[in-house]
Amino acid sequence: MPMMSHDFNDPTWSAWPAPAKLNLFLRIVGRRADGYHLLQTVFRLLDWGDTIRLRPRADGRIVRHGGSVAGVAEADDLTVRAALALQKSANCGQGADIVIEKRIPAGGGFGGGSSDAATVLVALDALWGTGLDVETLAALGLSLGADVPVFVRGDNAWAEGVGEDLRPVALAPAWYVLADPGVHAPTAALFQSAELTRDAAPATMSDFVSGRPLGNAFEPVLRQREAAVEAAFAALARIGPPRLTGSGSGCFVEFATRESAQAALAELPPGLRAWTAAGAQRSPLRAALEARRRG
Repeated sequence: MPMMSHDFNDPTWSAWPAPAKLNLFLRIVGRRADGYHLLQTVFRLLDWGDTIRLRPRADGRIVRHGGSVAGVAEADDLTVRAALALQKSANCGQGADIVIEKRIPAGGGFGGGSSDAATVLVALDALWGTGLDVETLAALGLSLGADVPVFVRGDNAWAEGVGEDLRPVALAPAWYVLADPGVHAPTAALFQSAELTRDAAPATMSDFVSGRPLGNAFEPVLRQREAAVEAAFAALARIGPPRLTGSGSGCFVEFATRESAQAALAELPPGLRAWTAAGAQRSPLRAALEARRRG
């Protein structure tokens, strides 16, 4: 997305992180009566992602600058919808200018759209002084998408239900080699796939802590359907056990240190879009909010 000519040194603008996430595993363990799938996963927040720039407006308008984001119309943009939801919930007459600096690839399963929406909710709540609590903001986030609440809350988390039942978990420090095969995975279509395993045995926290491979239900489907995903897995397998994140096409391999991750990255073929990122112990968004409050 091309940058606008805004003067971001103007103190009326503020910049807020929108961190990416990984699903360290993802199982589908059943289905609700309304058709929604019941999931189990662990969300790992990353110390890397998009940046959301915000400027309050007095006229009540919500204006996204910078043109289309991955072909999404302004009215459908989750950041715009998040701002409007906050306005309505808090009965707030203020508006906002929004600029999204995208780094997280769309459709990769790294949570970019959900994280952007969560950052708008949390940051505008602070900028507008609407003072909603985390529970209310998380509920607003859930109305926008199942992954938004984890970004609002800002903890690495064990998740169940449709992804909204969250329990914070402590995760060891880690670095990741991330890869984007460039495939925009259609989540709705994947959920309807006949090959998708929908009745996996529920995992336990001890299963996860023990290091038992718990897999990602979407991995075999995407690897079979998308040659680029299969090729990315083959390339990453040279440096460690590759995993899929979310229902997207993004893949990753975990490492204990930055040095080992960067050394592994250097071994990958140049045609694969890949980079390194650190796992976060706490959301960079939460850190930014606390820094603002200390002021």
